[in-house]
Amino acid sequence: MCGGGSGHEPAHAGFVGEGMLTSQVRRGIDLIDNEKGTVIIVKNYTGDVLNFGLAKEQYAAMHSEKANRVKFVIVGDDVAVGRTQGKIVGRRGLAGTVLVYKIAGALAHRGGSLDEVYKIAEWTSQNIATVGTSLGHVHVPGTAPLETNLGQSEIEIGMGIHNESGHQTVSPIPPLSQLILRLIDMMISTSDPDRSFVPFKGQDDVVLLVNNLGGLSELELGAIVGQTRDALDVRGLKALRVLAGSFMSSLNMPGFSITLLLLPREGDASAPSTQQILSLLDDKPDVPGWKWSSAQPPAAKASQIIQSTATAQQSKPRILKAVDPDAFVKKIRQAANALIKAEPDITRMDLIAGDGDCGLTLKAGAEAILKKIDQNAINGNDVAGSVMTISQVSEEIMGGTSGALYSIFFSGLSQGLQTTSSDVVDPRVWAQALRTALDNLYTYTRARPPSRTLVDPLDAFITAISASGGERLADAVRAADKAAEATKDLEAKAGRSAYVEGDKLKQEQVPDPGAWGVKVILENILA
Repeated sequence: MCGGGSGHEPAHAGFVGEGMLTSQVRRGIDLIDNEKGTVIIVKNYTGDVLNFGLAKEQYAAMHSEKANRVKFVIVGDDVAVGRTQGKIVGRRGLAGTVLVYKIAGALAHRGGSLDEVYKIAEWTSQNIATVGTSLGHVHVPGTAPLETNLGQSEIEIGMGIHNESGHQTVSPIPPLSQLILRLIDMMISTSDPDRSFVPFKGQDDVVLLVNNLGGLSELELGAIVGQTRDALDVRGLKALRVLAGSFMSSLNMPGFSITLLLLPREGDASAPSTQQILSLLDDKPDVPGWKWSSAQPPAAKASQIIQSTATAQQSKPRILKAVDPDAFVKKIRQAANALIKAEPDITRMDLIAGDGDCGLTLKAGAEAILKKIDQNAINGNDVAGSVMTISQVSEEIMGGTSGALYSIFFSGLSQGLQTTSSDVVDPRVWAQALRTALDNLYTYTRARPPSRTLVDPLDAFITAISASGGERLADAVRAADKAAEATKDLEAKAGRSAYVEGDKLKQEQVPDPGAWGVKVILENILA
């Protein structure tokens, strides 16, 4: 039997737990009354211990013949509360408590005796460590928004689940990888006499539980799990099971906690076997709050990377040289740096007109292109190959719709360049190849100008440059600029902007962020 107050869902109702009032707890004991007995498991908080303890004592008083058949387990797994600070009240109970619920509950379901279930619950509670961290405190639904005590560059370590302040505030916020290493070190330390609660020795086997305190998305939680696995490898710990999700929340707290269950070492006669602990965790409970987890150790990263066995050699683009190789690279570098500088403006536009990631996507592609220039993978002595490199960067680094559009366009541009009979790429060759690339792109998108997409300035530029045989670059760039500016007054016909209310975009006078990115590129190629 488990329980506690509300606000920590799915604990405890999602695990078929009980309420908080003494009368509710006592009624729960009556409902699960049986010949073998009852094990009550509670988190180490004063209210929980007193209400559940009182219910146990009242039950024992009313059923004296059964008094020895009700056992009580208190779980305190929070390493943020040191021995000095918690010398009277002890450590708080956090998400590690649910591992005690699960292991003891599975053994009870299998028909374990009262003593067996009680002993395994006690052993588990003594071998778990948890620490939480958060970017802010919770907001109780229906109340005025909370003014957090944390600044934008601060994070708290050692958060409880009742909105208590943390053990310490850290600023600036460290990278996630460093933050997690710090949390793990707090749990596994054997040199800190105030916090060394669990007997880690190094090279230990563990169960990892990453718990969402309520305010994180599944995507964010997945990133935290990945970083935690890396941190365990760094510290020489091997996770034989990984559980992740909302197990014990704190309403909508924007944070998470990490729990490690130290598994028994071989030859430890005083402990259950590792196999027994893992099998009890693997038993699938029929309750709404328990998250799916794999009954296998997570695969090593190296085993998840499939090495290519292909022996066929890829054919390389024809070697074509720019008229001025140094200028070719210089213009690409200028355009990339300009995109990076324009990221905040493009992001602001996309927060209104799209999903907010256009600026960051273009910046990521630009940064990758600068690296390729430094590696000489983009150079003026191999124009078609360099354009193909840009296509690959667009696909692999940018991703998404814009990445695919850019990749298709530059792939088509490389193809168009290679149809020339010349070995030098002059303005005429560029004009013909650009028209080929645009025609190729139109095979895969229905967007046509005016559409409030990146094709508006792209089409305007290529139409103008083709008409002049590649000679009037400045006029073509001006045509692209005009087309990009005109997207402020256009109703979106394609892309994510098509889902935004048309009048709102016109009122805001926000240009299409993708079109603006093309404008920035072309202006800086001309510069």
